[in-house]
Amino acid sequence: MKLVARILVFFTFLTASQDVLAWGTTGHRVISEIAEKHLSRKAKRNIEKLIGHQKLAYWSNWADFIKSSPDTLINRTGTWHFLNTPGNLTYEQFLVALQNSPEENLYKAYKRVRQQANDKNLSLEQRQQALYFVVHLLGDAHQPMHVSRAEDLGGNRIPITFFGREGNIHRVWDSDLVDNEKWSFTEYARVLDYEKEFYKQYSNSTFEEWLYESHNLANVIYDDVAKNNKLSYDYIFKFKSPMEACLLKAGLRLAKELNEIFG
Repeated sequence: MKLVARILVFFTFLTASQDVLAWGTTGHRVISEIAEKHLSRKAKRNIEKLIGHQKLAYWSNWADFIKSSPDTLINRTGTWHFLNTPGNLTYEQFLVALQNSPEENLYKAYKRVRQQANDKNLSLEQRQQALYFVVHLLGDAHQPMHVSRAEDLGGNRIPITFFGREGNIHRVWDSDLVDNEKWSFTEYARVLDYEKEFYKQYSNSTFEEWLYESHNLANVIYDDVAKNNKLSYDYIFKFKSPMEACLLKAGLRLAKELNEIFG
């Protein structure tokens, strides 16, 4: 746990680098809280063997915190948090783009850490870190501006105003839409995950399909912001429900993944 102890030193840098964080702290915690509610008993036991009784939400932003580390072996994982493709692809074109994409991106990194999380040949620390990445990257996969386009850095170079405050469209989806609702992460998880049927409804699909959902929503976001970059109540009215659907689906699908890995 020495590495973890070093990493905790960098928690205070979170708010200073908000534009590079998917969902911000609240969104990732919402996702983890939803997932934890749907874990099987066996998955819970095996996860507890790795992290004890600490909640997944505690570790859900670990993969962002480590970007502040001076250790290049740790902070080189920054490219794992996003996937760049051309816009407006068909599903078949998107699958080809996934296969031809660089090794150090969201799609291929997630595939690796998913395998590592329950690899008994790895050390406890390695498996813990793989679990933390699974929790975080699955959330990133459902933030549409992390499955977007290289030329504008996932919307970081697209300026907007949000209720008169200057920013960019990436930050709006990372944190502004979520934080505007004023829920704590536990409250938000409860109000979104209110039907048992949601788990079966949203988890019966593949990782590639989940990424393509984000790709399609990113296309809608790009088209919309090109028409109007002064965002206010009308933007919340239009995108509050899609944003909340992303959080809910991410949480339920994270539970599915963890149940398969550890169950």
